[in-house]
Amino acid sequence: MGAIKDLTVPDLGGATEVVVIELLVKPGDKVKADTSVVTLESDKATMEIPAGEEGVVKQLKVKVGSKVGMGAVLMTLETAGAAATAEKSKPAAAEPAQTTPAKQASSTPQKPASPASEEEEDEEQGSGDVHAGPGVRRLAREFGIDLSNLRGTGPKQRVLKEDLQSFVKTKLASSSEGGATFGGLAPAPLIDFTQFGQTEIEELSRIQKISGKNLHRNWVSIPHVTQFGEADITELEAYRQRHKARFEKEKIKLTPLVFIMKAVVDALRQFPQFNASLDPKGENLILKKYFHIGVAVDTPNGLVVPVVRNVDQKRIRALAQELAQLSEKARNKQLTPGDMQGGCFSISSLGGIGGTAFTPIINAPEVAILGVSKAAQKPIYQDGGFIPRLMLPLSLSYDHRVIDGAQAARFIVYLSELLGDIRHLLL
Repeated sequence: MGAIKDLTVPDLGGATEVVVIELLVKPGDKVKADTSVVTLESDKATMEIPAGEEGVVKQLKVKVGSKVGMGAVLMTLETAGAAATAEKSKPAAAEPAQTTPAKQASSTPQKPASPASEEEEDEEQGSGDVHAGPGVRRLAREFGIDLSNLRGTGPKQRVLKEDLQSFVKTKLASSSEGGATFGGLAPAPLIDFTQFGQTEIEELSRIQKISGKNLHRNWVSIPHVTQFGEADITELEAYRQRHKARFEKEKIKLTPLVFIMKAVVDALRQFPQFNASLDPKGENLILKKYFHIGVAVDTPNGLVVPVVRNVDQKRIRALAQELAQLSEKARNKQLTPGDMQGGCFSISSLGGIGGTAFTPIINAPEVAILGVSKAAQKPIYQDGGFIPRLMLPLSLSYDHRVIDGAQAARFIVYLSELLGDIRHLLL
């Protein structure tokens, strides 16, 4: 009759603590001496621990995420018996706790698995259906490669560095022949423009390089939809013109944007899903109870988005002052990282330039952004006749994973109503 024995953590090769990242068996499973039963990970490497003896798994003593040290019990095994043990445990010692580190911390009995070994670091990690080491996974992340698309050539179909290199070479070759890139997009053509005429190289600014990568990521990863609308700001503009000179005496520029910011906060209160972010797994919506509004500022070096905090708690005058200060800091390259963090919702206004509509790109992790174009006089039919009204074009881009079309339409209609009656913004 078999004995009950503990499988313990072997010598960790200098590491004091490791993490259980994978349990490869469950209670009741029959295992052989060389069957890998658990995967441990240190700061430098991972190692699969074999059962050491043939038998049946009786009880798991750890769970994924547990931190353990040398000698800690991982699970209990009911061994197959003295005869079977003697026949099956050629490289394994009678007690797993006494097994030499080189043999116990290996994925195969013949291969040492010291955490300091670079080759094993690249071959000894298993996760789900894909087996690969930290070095391979790190390279895959850098190249944006999904390891599940590769077929490993190592033991148990582990993905090796050579597999990754072959995959990259194949993709590069197909790209040069007009094939698709890793992301499924056609590669940009390499063209020598000097063959058509004179050219000049102008390097992108640092802001353009950074924002370009972020905008590309946001556009590709977020399902954008844009809802268009118009707000009648005839009364709002009349009010602004009446008080504009008084503000200018105090060196404060009273722009339509501060009124739009106040209206947006009111709309966010009415539609809280717009004042939210998806969690990293895309399973929960994080609803925010504060109102920090990002405002896109055009600078000589590119577009930046400083954040005005607690817009709900500030009056029109204070908002106008703060917006002017942030815009000046942006143009003088004086913004700090903190000035551009924490936004809930962004506004991109092109009203001072022109245009009738556009599709602004969402500033992740936000879920919506408002685009504002140049207001124009239009004949609007009221009370049996056409009258001139100042209409402001609005473009609301939203994350369709969070917001549906009906919600977006209600939001922009509500926002337009707020802007159409100045009393809503002054109360």
